[in-house]
Amino acid sequence: MSNKVIVGIIAGVVLIAGAVWFVSSPRNISVRQAEQTQAVELKNGDTYNLTASYVTKEIAGKEQRALAYNGTIPGPEIHVAQGAEVTINFKNDTDMPALLHAHGVRMDNAFDGSPLQQKDIQPGDSYAYKLKFPDAGVFWYHPHANEVYGQALGLYGAFVVEPRDANYYPPVNSEHILFLSDLSVINGEIALQKDDESHSLMGHYGNVMLINGQENYMLAVKTGEVARLDVINAANVRPFNFAITGAKLKLVGGDSGAYEKASWRDSVILGPSERAIIDVMFIKAGTYDIQNKTPDGTTVLGKINVDTDAAQPSYVSEFNTLQENKAVIASIDPFRRYFERVPDKKLTLSVDFSGMMAGHMQSMGGMGMHGMSSGTSNDGIEWNAVQMMQMMNSMATSDQTKWKITDSATGKSNMDIEWTLKKDQPMKIEIYNDPNSMHPMQHPIHFHGQRFLVLSINGVRQTDLVWKDTVLVPAGARIDILLDPSNPGTWMAHCHISEHLAAGMMFAFRVE
Repeated sequence: MSNKVIVGIIAGVVLIAGAVWFVSSPRNISVRQAEQTQAVELKNGDTYNLTASYVTKEIAGKEQRALAYNGTIPGPEIHVAQGAEVTINFKNDTDMPALLHAHGVRMDNAFDGSPLQQKDIQPGDSYAYKLKFPDAGVFWYHPHANEVYGQALGLYGAFVVEPRDANYYPPVNSEHILFLSDLSVINGEIALQKDDESHSLMGHYGNVMLINGQENYMLAVKTGEVARLDVINAANVRPFNFAITGAKLKLVGGDSGAYEKASWRDSVILGPSERAIIDVMFIKAGTYDIQNKTPDGTTVLGKINVDTDAAQPSYVSEFNTLQENKAVIASIDPFRRYFERVPDKKLTLSVDFSGMMAGHMQSMGGMGMHGMSSGTSNDGIEWNAVQMMQMMNSMATSDQTKWKITDSATGKSNMDIEWTLKKDQPMKIEIYNDPNSMHPMQHPIHFHGQRFLVLSINGVRQTDLVWKDTVLVPAGARIDILLDPSNPGTWMAHCHISEHLAAGMMFAFRVE
Protein backbone atom coordinates (compact mmCIF):
# COMPACT_ATOMS: atom_id res chain seq x y z
CA MET A 1 0.00 0.00 0.00
CA SER A 2 1.38 3.43 -0.94
CA ASN A 3 2.07 6.18 1.59
CA LYS A 4 -0.44 8.35 -0.27
CA VAL A 5 -3.21 5.82 0.30
CA ILE A 6 -2.30 5.40 3.98
CA VAL A 7 -2.34 9.18 4.50
CA GLY A 8 -5.74 9.35 2.80
CA ILE A 9 -7.15 6.64 5.03
CA ILE A 10 -5.83 8.27 8.20
CA ALA A 11 -7.17 11.67 7.11
CA GLY A 12 -10.60 10.16 6.57
CA VAL A 13 -10.52 8.54 9.99
CA VAL A 14 -9.53 11.82 11.63
CA LEU A 15 -12.41 13.64 9.93
CA ILE A 16 -14.90 11.02 11.05
CA ALA A 17 -13.51 10.85 14.58
CA GLY A 18 -13.87 14.62 14.78
CA ALA A 19 -17.49 14.36 13.70
CA VAL A 20 -18.53 11.73 16.27
CA TRP A 21 -21.38 12.90 18.49
CA PHE A 22 -20.81 11.45 21.90
CA VAL A 23 -23.89 10.39 23.83
CA SER A 24 -25.36 13.31 25.71
CA SER A 25 -28.56 14.07 27.52
CA PRO A 26 -31.23 15.49 25.18
CA ARG A 27 -32.47 18.96 25.97
CA ASN A 28 -35.64 19.40 28.01
CA ILE A 29 -35.81 15.71 28.98
CA SER A 30 -35.30 14.81 32.63
CA VAL A 31 -32.81 12.00 33.19
CA ARG A 32 -32.83 9.64 36.17
CA GLN A 33 -30.40 7.02 37.36
CA ALA A 34 -30.88 3.57 35.81
CA GLU A 35 -32.45 1.15 38.29
CA GLN A 36 -32.27 -2.60 38.86
CA THR A 37 -34.32 -4.78 36.54
CA GLN A 38 -37.58 -6.11 37.97
CA ALA A 39 -39.48 -9.28 37.04
CA VAL A 40 -43.11 -8.77 36.05
CA GLU A 41 -45.72 -11.52 35.72
CA LEU A 42 -48.52 -10.85 33.22
CA LYS A 43 -51.63 -12.99 33.00
CA ASN A 44 -53.76 -13.60 29.93
CA GLY A 45 -55.57 -10.37 29.03
CA ASP A 46 -53.31 -8.11 31.12
CA THR A 47 -52.12 -4.68 30.00
CA TYR A 48 -48.66 -3.39 30.86
CA ASN A 49 -47.10 0.07 30.37
CA LEU A 50 -43.58 0.19 28.91
CA THR A 51 -41.72 3.47 28.36
CA ALA A 52 -38.42 4.13 26.58
CA SER A 53 -36.47 7.04 28.08
CA TYR A 54 -32.99 8.34 28.83
CA VAL A 55 -31.18 7.40 32.03
CA THR A 56 -27.72 7.80 33.49
CA LYS A 57 -25.50 4.83 34.26
CA GLU A 58 -21.88 4.34 35.26
CA ILE A 59 -19.91 2.80 32.41
CA ALA A 60 -16.11 2.83 32.01
CA GLY A 61 -15.76 4.63 35.36
CA LYS A 62 -17.98 7.55 34.41
CA GLU A 63 -21.65 8.54 34.54
CA GLN A 64 -22.91 8.09 30.99
CA ARG A 65 -26.17 8.86 29.24
CA ALA A 66 -27.95 5.65 28.29
CA LEU A 67 -31.42 4.46 27.27
CA ALA A 68 -33.78 2.19 29.17
CA TYR A 69 -37.22 0.66 29.24
CA ASN A 70 -39.06 1.69 32.43
CA GLY A 71 -35.81 3.09 33.77
CA THR A 72 -33.97 -0.25 33.96
CA ILE A 73 -31.20 -1.91 31.91
CA PRO A 74 -32.17 -4.53 30.85
CA GLY A 75 -35.84 -3.58 30.65
CA PRO A 76 -38.45 -5.37 32.78
CA GLU A 77 -38.24 -9.17 32.69
CA ILE A 78 -41.75 -9.97 31.49
CA HIS A 79 -43.09 -13.45 32.33
CA VAL A 80 -46.17 -14.77 30.52
CA ALA A 81 -47.76 -18.19 30.18
CA GLN A 82 -47.56 -20.02 26.88
CA GLY A 83 -50.70 -19.22 24.90
CA ALA A 84 -51.34 -15.93 26.70
CA GLU A 85 -52.28 -12.68 24.97
CA VAL A 86 -51.27 -9.37 26.55
CA THR A 87 -51.18 -5.71 25.57
CA ILE A 88 -47.99 -3.67 25.90
CA ASN A 89 -48.77 0.05 25.96
CA PHE A 90 -45.49 1.47 24.68
CA LYS A 91 -44.62 5.13 25.08
CA ASN A 92 -41.69 6.84 23.39
CA ASP A 93 -40.25 9.27 25.94
CA THR A 94 -37.03 9.85 24.00
CA ASP A 95 -36.18 12.56 21.47
CA MET A 96 -36.05 10.24 18.43
CA PRO A 97 -38.48 8.01 16.50
CA ALA A 98 -39.03 4.54 17.95
CA LEU A 99 -40.55 1.12 17.23
CA LEU A 100 -40.87 -1.85 19.60
CA HIS A 101 -40.18 -5.32 18.18
CA ALA A 102 -41.01 -8.50 20.13
CA HIS A 103 -38.18 -10.61 18.70
CA GLY A 104 -39.03 -14.23 17.89
CA VAL A 105 -42.64 -13.91 19.03
CA ARG A 106 -45.17 -15.21 16.49
CA MET A 107 -47.61 -12.35 17.05
CA ASP A 108 -50.18 -10.94 14.63
CA ASN A 109 -48.52 -9.13 11.74
CA ALA A 110 -49.93 -5.69 12.65
CA PHE A 111 -47.98 -5.70 15.95
CA ASP A 112 -44.57 -6.77 14.61
CA GLY A 113 -43.05 -3.36 15.29
CA SER A 114 -41.14 -3.39 12.00
CA PRO A 115 -40.85 -0.50 9.50
CA LEU A 116 -42.74 -2.67 6.99
CA GLN A 117 -45.85 -2.68 9.16
CA GLN A 118 -45.78 0.46 11.26
CA LYS A 119 -44.88 4.10 11.01
CA ASP A 120 -42.30 5.32 13.50
CA ILE A 121 -43.64 6.28 16.92
CA GLN A 122 -42.66 9.92 17.33
CA PRO A 123 -41.31 11.41 20.60
CA GLY A 124 -44.10 11.67 23.14
CA ASP A 125 -46.41 9.30 21.26
CA SER A 126 -47.66 5.83 22.26
CA TYR A 127 -48.80 2.62 20.63
CA ALA A 128 -50.60 -0.47 21.99
CA TYR A 129 -48.96 -3.75 20.94
CA LYS A 130 -51.26 -6.76 21.27
CA LEU A 131 -48.98 -9.77 21.57
CA LYS A 132 -49.70 -13.50 21.44
CA PHE A 133 -47.21 -16.03 22.81
CA PRO A 134 -47.84 -19.45 21.18
CA ASP A 135 -44.34 -20.80 21.91
CA ALA A 136 -42.50 -21.59 25.13
CA GLY A 137 -39.01 -20.13 25.39
CA VAL A 138 -37.02 -16.98 26.00
CA PHE A 139 -37.69 -14.07 23.66
CA TRP A 140 -36.76 -10.41 23.83
CA TYR A 141 -37.82 -6.92 22.85
CA HIS A 142 -35.76 -4.15 21.30
CA PRO A 143 -36.13 -1.12 18.98
CA HIS A 144 -36.55 -1.37 15.22
CA ALA A 145 -35.86 2.33 14.62
CA ASN A 146 -32.48 3.89 15.50
CA GLU A 147 -31.49 0.36 16.49
CA VAL A 148 -27.73 0.92 16.07
CA TYR A 149 -27.90 3.61 18.74
CA GLY A 150 -30.79 2.67 21.01
CA GLN A 151 -30.19 -1.05 21.44
CA ALA A 152 -26.50 -0.58 22.17
CA LEU A 153 -27.31 2.00 24.86
CA GLY A 154 -29.66 -0.29 26.78
CA LEU A 155 -32.98 -0.72 24.98
CA TYR A 156 -33.44 -4.47 25.42
CA GLY A 157 -35.51 -6.68 27.69
CA ALA A 158 -36.70 -10.28 27.97
CA PHE A 159 -39.97 -12.13 27.52
CA VAL A 160 -39.92 -15.43 29.43
CA VAL A 161 -42.75 -17.63 28.16
CA GLU A 162 -43.50 -20.32 30.73
CA PRO A 163 -44.42 -23.67 29.09
CA ARG A 164 -47.84 -25.22 29.60
CA ASP A 165 -46.17 -28.47 30.67
CA ALA A 166 -44.41 -28.05 34.03
CA ASN A 167 -42.01 -30.85 32.99
CA TYR A 168 -41.07 -29.25 29.67
CA TYR A 169 -37.59 -28.38 31.03
CA PRO A 170 -35.55 -30.26 33.64
CA PRO A 171 -35.97 -28.89 37.21
CA VAL A 172 -33.59 -26.19 38.47
CA ASN A 173 -33.10 -24.23 41.69
CA SER A 174 -32.99 -20.81 40.04
CA GLU A 175 -33.28 -19.04 36.68
CA HIS A 176 -31.39 -15.95 35.51
CA ILE A 177 -31.48 -13.78 32.38
CA LEU A 178 -28.02 -12.86 31.02
CA PHE A 179 -27.94 -10.22 28.27
CA LEU A 180 -24.51 -10.15 26.58
CA SER A 181 -23.51 -6.90 24.87
CA ASP A 182 -20.66 -4.45 24.34
CA LEU A 183 -20.07 -0.71 23.91
CA SER A 184 -17.44 1.36 22.17
CA VAL A 185 -15.90 3.85 24.61
CA ILE A 186 -13.35 6.42 23.41
CA ASN A 187 -11.58 8.77 25.83
CA GLY A 188 -14.08 7.88 28.53
CA GLU A 189 -17.16 8.63 26.37
CA ILE A 190 -19.58 6.27 24.61
CA ALA A 191 -18.89 6.79 20.91
CA LEU A 192 -22.32 6.48 19.31
CA GLN A 193 -24.59 8.92 17.56
CA LYS A 194 -28.25 9.06 16.66
CA ASP A 195 -29.01 8.24 13.02
CA ASP A 196 -25.57 6.64 12.91
CA GLU A 197 -24.62 5.54 9.38
CA SER A 198 -20.94 4.82 10.06
CA HIS A 199 -19.26 1.46 10.71
CA SER A 200 -21.43 -0.14 8.03
CA LEU A 201 -18.65 -2.52 6.98
CA MET A 202 -18.25 -4.50 10.20
CA GLY A 203 -20.49 -2.78 12.73
CA HIS A 204 -19.59 -1.22 16.09
CA TYR A 205 -17.41 -3.76 17.88
CA GLY A 206 -17.21 -2.46 21.44
CA ASN A 207 -14.25 -2.43 23.78
CA VAL A 208 -16.32 -2.60 26.99
CA MET A 209 -18.05 -5.95 27.64
CA LEU A 210 -21.34 -6.04 29.53
CA ILE A 211 -23.70 -8.54 31.11
CA ASN A 212 -27.10 -7.01 31.84
CA GLY A 213 -25.56 -3.60 31.21
CA GLN A 214 -22.89 -4.16 33.90
CA GLU A 215 -19.13 -4.32 33.51
CA ASN A 216 -18.58 -6.32 36.68
CA TYR A 217 -21.61 -8.59 36.71
CA MET A 218 -21.79 -10.95 39.70
CA LEU A 219 -24.27 -13.80 40.21
CA ALA A 220 -24.57 -15.46 43.63
CA VAL A 221 -25.61 -19.13 43.91
CA LYS A 222 -25.28 -21.95 46.46
CA THR A 223 -23.16 -25.09 46.49
CA GLY A 224 -24.86 -27.85 44.53
CA GLU A 225 -27.30 -25.39 42.96
CA VAL A 226 -28.55 -26.04 39.44
CA ALA A 227 -28.92 -22.61 37.84
CA ARG A 228 -30.69 -21.99 34.54
CA LEU A 229 -28.99 -19.26 32.52
CA ASP A 230 -31.12 -17.75 29.76
CA VAL A 231 -28.37 -16.18 27.64
CA ILE A 232 -29.30 -13.54 25.03
CA ASN A 233 -26.87 -11.83 22.66
CA ALA A 234 -28.04 -8.19 22.47
CA ALA A 235 -24.85 -6.83 20.86
CA ASN A 236 -25.04 -4.88 17.61
CA VAL A 237 -22.51 -7.13 15.90
CA ARG A 238 -20.29 -9.10 18.28
CA PRO A 239 -20.70 -12.90 18.43
CA PHE A 240 -19.98 -14.53 21.78
CA ASN A 241 -18.65 -17.98 22.65
CA PHE A 242 -20.15 -18.33 26.11
CA ALA A 243 -18.32 -20.46 28.70
CA ILE A 244 -17.88 -20.77 32.48
CA THR A 245 -14.57 -21.84 34.01
CA GLY A 246 -14.64 -25.25 35.68
CA ALA A 247 -18.33 -25.81 34.92
CA LYS A 248 -20.09 -28.23 32.59
CA LEU A 249 -22.79 -26.59 30.48
CA LYS A 250 -26.01 -28.47 29.79
CA LEU A 251 -27.65 -26.95 26.71
CA VAL A 252 -31.40 -27.50 27.02
CA GLY A 253 -32.91 -24.80 24.79
CA GLY A 254 -32.41 -22.26 22.02
CA ASP A 255 -34.31 -19.44 20.33
CA SER A 256 -37.83 -20.86 20.60
CA GLY A 257 -37.90 -23.41 23.38
CA ALA A 258 -36.18 -26.71 24.10
CA TYR A 259 -33.94 -28.91 21.99
CA GLU A 260 -35.09 -32.42 21.08
CA LYS A 261 -32.48 -33.62 23.57
CA ALA A 262 -30.25 -31.82 26.06
CA SER A 263 -26.49 -31.99 25.41
CA TRP A 264 -23.21 -31.28 27.19
CA ARG A 265 -21.19 -28.35 25.90
CA ASP A 266 -17.87 -26.74 26.81
CA SER A 267 -19.11 -23.48 25.31
CA VAL A 268 -22.03 -22.13 23.25
CA ILE A 269 -21.70 -19.74 20.27
CA LEU A 270 -24.32 -17.00 20.02
CA GLY A 271 -24.66 -14.55 17.14
CA PRO A 272 -26.55 -11.28 17.67
CA SER A 273 -30.18 -11.95 18.75
CA GLU A 274 -29.66 -15.71 19.31
CA ARG A 275 -30.58 -17.26 22.66
CA ALA A 276 -29.38 -20.31 24.60
CA ILE A 277 -31.00 -21.89 27.65
CA ILE A 278 -28.15 -23.40 29.66
CA ASP A 279 -28.27 -25.33 32.94
CA VAL A 280 -25.16 -25.27 35.14
CA MET A 281 -24.47 -27.05 38.43
CA PHE A 282 -21.82 -25.81 40.88
CA ILE A 283 -20.40 -28.63 43.03
CA LYS A 284 -17.82 -26.61 44.93
CA ALA A 285 -17.85 -23.21 46.59
CA GLY A 286 -15.72 -20.53 44.98
CA THR A 287 -15.70 -17.96 42.19
CA TYR A 288 -16.24 -18.95 38.56
CA ASP A 289 -15.52 -16.74 35.54
CA ILE A 290 -18.15 -16.15 32.88
CA GLN A 291 -16.11 -16.04 29.68
CA ASN A 292 -16.11 -15.19 26.00
CA LYS A 293 -13.70 -17.77 24.53
CA THR A 294 -12.53 -16.99 21.00
CA PRO A 295 -9.49 -17.73 18.83
CA ASP A 296 -8.30 -14.21 19.73
CA GLY A 297 -8.23 -15.05 23.44
CA THR A 298 -10.51 -15.32 26.47
CA THR A 299 -12.29 -12.34 28.01
CA VAL A 300 -13.93 -12.41 31.43
CA LEU A 301 -17.47 -11.03 31.16
CA GLY A 302 -18.55 -11.50 34.78
CA LYS A 303 -18.34 -13.86 37.74
CA ILE A 304 -20.45 -16.41 39.60
CA ASN A 305 -19.89 -16.59 43.34
CA VAL A 306 -20.80 -19.97 44.89
CA ASP A 307 -21.15 -19.82 48.68
CA THR A 308 -20.84 -22.75 51.09
CA ASP A 309 -24.55 -23.08 51.86
CA ALA A 310 -26.09 -26.16 50.23
CA ALA A 311 -28.87 -25.71 47.71
CA GLN A 312 -32.21 -27.34 48.50
CA PRO A 313 -33.73 -29.37 47.03
CA SER A 314 -30.97 -31.26 45.25
CA TYR A 315 -31.33 -31.80 41.49
CA VAL A 316 -28.00 -33.59 40.98
CA SER A 317 -29.59 -36.68 39.46
CA GLU A 318 -31.79 -34.69 37.07
CA PHE A 319 -28.86 -32.50 36.02
CA ASN A 320 -26.72 -35.52 35.20
CA THR A 321 -29.41 -36.89 32.88
CA LEU A 322 -29.67 -35.73 29.26
CA GLN A 323 -33.45 -35.61 28.85
CA GLU A 324 -35.33 -35.98 25.59
CA ASN A 325 -38.18 -33.52 25.06
CA LYS A 326 -41.13 -35.46 23.69
CA ALA A 327 -43.18 -32.31 23.06
CA VAL A 328 -40.46 -30.81 20.84
CA ILE A 329 -39.92 -34.10 18.99
CA ALA A 330 -43.67 -34.31 18.35
CA SER A 331 -43.77 -30.70 17.08
CA ILE A 332 -41.00 -31.47 14.56
CA ASP A 333 -42.26 -34.89 13.41
CA PRO A 334 -44.70 -33.53 10.77
CA PHE A 335 -41.83 -31.63 9.11
CA ARG A 336 -39.34 -34.50 8.78
CA ARG A 337 -40.68 -35.52 5.35
CA TYR A 338 -39.37 -32.20 3.98
CA PHE A 339 -35.81 -32.61 5.25
CA GLU A 340 -34.35 -34.39 2.21
CA ARG A 341 -35.93 -32.39 -0.58
CA VAL A 342 -34.03 -30.00 -2.84
CA PRO A 343 -34.06 -26.38 -1.55
CA ASP A 344 -37.04 -24.37 -2.74
CA LYS A 345 -35.08 -21.11 -2.47
CA LYS A 346 -31.41 -20.17 -2.40
CA LEU A 347 -29.95 -17.01 -0.89
CA THR A 348 -26.40 -15.63 -1.18
CA LEU A 349 -24.87 -13.13 1.27
CA SER A 350 -22.29 -10.61 0.00
CA VAL A 351 -21.22 -6.96 0.01
CA ASP A 352 -20.75 -4.25 -2.63
CA PHE A 353 -18.94 -0.91 -2.30
CA SER A 354 -19.38 2.39 -4.07
CA GLY A 355 -17.76 5.82 -4.03
CA MET A 356 -14.87 6.41 -1.64
CA MET A 357 -15.18 2.96 -0.04
CA ALA A 358 -14.74 1.19 -3.38
CA GLY A 359 -11.59 3.20 -4.05
CA HIS A 360 -10.13 2.48 -0.61
CA MET A 361 -10.83 -1.25 -0.83
CA GLN A 362 -9.18 -1.41 -4.26
CA SER A 363 -6.21 0.61 -2.97
CA MET A 364 -5.76 -1.91 -0.16
CA GLY A 365 -5.11 -4.55 -2.79
CA GLY A 366 -7.85 -6.87 -1.54
CA MET A 367 -6.76 -6.90 2.09
CA GLY A 368 -10.41 -7.33 2.95
CA MET A 369 -10.70 -10.42 0.76
CA HIS A 370 -11.07 -13.92 2.21
CA GLY A 371 -10.80 -12.62 5.76
CA MET A 372 -7.20 -11.42 5.28
CA SER A 373 -6.39 -8.80 7.91
CA SER A 374 -10.08 -8.59 8.74
CA GLY A 375 -10.17 -10.57 11.93
CA THR A 376 -12.19 -13.43 10.41
CA SER A 377 -10.82 -16.73 11.75
CA ASN A 378 -10.76 -20.13 10.07
CA ASP A 379 -14.27 -20.79 11.39
CA GLY A 380 -15.59 -17.94 9.23
CA ILE A 381 -16.40 -15.75 12.23
CA GLU A 382 -15.03 -12.26 12.79
CA TRP A 383 -14.75 -12.41 16.57
CA ASN A 384 -13.26 -8.94 16.79
CA ALA A 385 -12.17 -6.19 14.41
CA VAL A 386 -8.44 -5.61 13.92
CA GLN A 387 -7.08 -2.07 13.85
CA MET A 388 -6.50 -1.63 10.11
CA MET A 389 -9.97 -2.82 9.17
CA GLN A 390 -11.47 -0.72 11.98
CA MET A 391 -10.02 2.35 10.26
CA MET A 392 -11.83 1.35 7.09
CA ASN A 393 -14.89 0.44 9.13
CA SER A 394 -15.18 3.92 10.69
CA MET A 395 -15.26 5.45 7.20
CA ALA A 396 -17.80 2.99 5.81
CA THR A 397 -21.22 4.62 5.54
CA SER A 398 -24.49 2.94 4.63
CA ASP A 399 -24.73 4.81 1.32
CA GLN A 400 -21.32 3.42 0.23
CA THR A 401 -21.49 -0.06 1.79
CA LYS A 402 -24.28 -2.28 0.50
CA TRP A 403 -24.64 -5.59 2.28
CA LYS A 404 -26.77 -7.87 0.14
CA ILE A 405 -29.10 -10.84 0.42
CA THR A 406 -29.55 -12.12 -3.13
CA ASP A 407 -32.14 -14.56 -4.44
CA SER A 408 -30.08 -16.92 -6.59
CA ALA A 409 -33.02 -17.79 -8.88
CA THR A 410 -33.88 -14.23 -9.88
CA GLY A 411 -30.67 -12.29 -9.12
CA LYS A 412 -32.75 -9.80 -7.16
CA SER A 413 -31.35 -8.44 -3.89
CA ASN A 414 -32.73 -7.04 -0.66
CA MET A 415 -36.03 -5.19 -1.06
CA ASP A 416 -36.27 -6.15 -4.74
CA ILE A 417 -36.84 -9.78 -3.69
CA GLU A 418 -40.48 -10.82 -4.07
CA TRP A 419 -41.46 -13.98 -2.21
CA THR A 420 -45.01 -15.19 -1.63
CA LEU A 421 -45.28 -18.24 0.62
CA LYS A 422 -48.33 -20.36 1.34
CA LYS A 423 -49.40 -20.69 4.96
CA ASP A 424 -48.44 -24.02 6.54
CA GLN A 425 -46.47 -25.13 3.46
CA PRO A 426 -42.84 -25.49 4.66
CA MET A 427 -40.11 -23.95 2.54
CA LYS A 428 -36.54 -25.26 2.44
CA ILE A 429 -34.04 -22.42 2.03
CA GLU A 430 -30.30 -22.67 1.37
CA ILE A 431 -28.28 -19.72 2.70
CA TYR A 432 -24.74 -19.33 1.32
CA ASN A 433 -22.28 -16.77 2.67
CA ASP A 434 -19.99 -15.94 -0.26
CA PRO A 435 -16.34 -16.15 0.93
CA ASN A 436 -15.13 -14.33 -2.20
CA SER A 437 -16.90 -11.03 -1.61
CA MET A 438 -14.72 -8.03 -0.78
CA HIS A 439 -15.19 -8.47 2.97
CA PRO A 440 -16.67 -11.83 3.97
CA MET A 441 -17.90 -12.07 7.57
CA GLN A 442 -20.62 -13.86 9.53
CA HIS A 443 -24.29 -12.83 9.32
CA PRO A 444 -27.04 -13.72 11.81
CA ILE A 445 -30.09 -14.09 9.54
CA HIS A 446 -33.43 -13.48 11.28
CA PHE A 447 -36.95 -14.15 10.00
CA HIS A 448 -39.75 -12.14 11.61
CA GLY A 449 -42.98 -13.76 12.73
CA GLN A 450 -42.04 -17.36 11.84
CA ARG A 451 -39.91 -20.20 13.16
CA PHE A 452 -37.53 -22.55 11.36
CA LEU A 453 -35.28 -25.58 11.80
CA VAL A 454 -31.58 -25.69 10.88
CA LEU A 455 -31.32 -28.90 8.86
CA SER A 456 -27.68 -28.94 7.75
CA ILE A 457 -24.48 -26.95 8.07
CA ASN A 458 -21.97 -27.34 5.22
CA GLY A 459 -23.67 -30.58 4.20
CA VAL A 460 -23.62 -32.06 7.71
CA ARG A 461 -27.12 -33.02 8.81
CA GLN A 462 -28.14 -31.72 12.23
CA THR A 463 -29.51 -34.46 14.45
CA ASP A 464 -30.58 -32.51 17.56
CA LEU A 465 -33.03 -29.84 16.47
CA VAL A 466 -34.57 -26.79 18.09
CA TRP A 467 -37.00 -24.21 16.73
CA LYS A 468 -35.18 -21.00 15.84
CA ASP A 469 -35.76 -17.52 14.45
CA THR A 470 -32.10 -16.57 13.80
CA VAL A 471 -29.19 -18.55 12.38
CA LEU A 472 -25.54 -17.45 12.40
CA VAL A 473 -24.05 -18.03 8.93
CA PRO A 474 -20.21 -17.86 9.01
CA ALA A 475 -18.24 -16.71 5.97
CA GLY A 476 -18.04 -19.54 3.45
CA ALA A 477 -20.82 -21.52 5.15
CA ARG A 478 -23.78 -23.10 3.39
CA ILE A 479 -26.75 -23.69 5.71
CA ASP A 480 -30.11 -25.28 4.93
CA ILE A 481 -33.13 -24.24 6.98
CA LEU A 482 -36.78 -25.33 6.87
CA LEU A 483 -39.08 -22.35 7.35
CA ASP A 484 -42.52 -22.95 8.87
CA PRO A 485 -44.66 -20.17 7.35
CA SER A 486 -47.47 -20.40 9.88
CA ASN A 487 -48.16 -16.70 10.38
CA PRO A 488 -49.94 -14.73 7.61
CA GLY A 489 -48.84 -11.23 6.63
CA THR A 490 -45.88 -9.34 5.21
CA TRP A 491 -42.69 -9.82 7.20
CA MET A 492 -39.01 -8.89 7.28
CA ALA A 493 -36.01 -11.17 6.93
CA HIS A 494 -32.67 -9.50 7.62
CA CYS A 495 -29.17 -9.64 9.01
CA HIS A 496 -29.33 -8.91 12.72
CA ILE A 497 -26.08 -6.98 12.71
CA SER A 498 -27.70 -3.59 13.27
CA GLU A 499 -25.30 -1.73 10.98
CA HIS A 500 -25.81 -4.24 8.16
CA LEU A 501 -29.58 -3.83 8.41
CA ALA A 502 -29.07 -0.05 8.17
CA ALA A 503 -26.98 -0.73 5.04
CA GLY A 504 -29.90 -2.47 3.34
CA MET A 505 -29.41 -6.15 4.23
CA MET A 506 -33.09 -7.13 4.39
CA PHE A 507 -35.98 -8.31 2.27
CA ALA A 508 -39.72 -8.74 2.61
CA PHE A 509 -41.77 -11.92 2.18
CA ARG A 510 -45.48 -12.49 2.29
CA VAL A 511 -47.30 -15.46 3.85
CA GLU A 512 -50.85 -15.92 2.60
